[in-house]
Amino acid sequence: MEDELSTKQIQHEIGMSVDDLSIDELEKRIILLEGEIKRLKSSIISKKASFESAQAFFK
Repeated sequence: MEDELSTKQIQHEIGMSVDDLSIDELEKRIILLEGEIKRLKSSIISKKASFESAQAFFK
């Protein structure tokens, strides 16, 4: 049963109830969300660089 739980992909919906989650499950979700924050910040940096390149090209 533990193997089955460890192979399940963790999914978290913003605003979902966390009352029934264990401390371990909450910590795993924090790691998941921190990774997603890093991914989104990286995307912002990339989009800003593209925008700045386009602005410089059309000046």
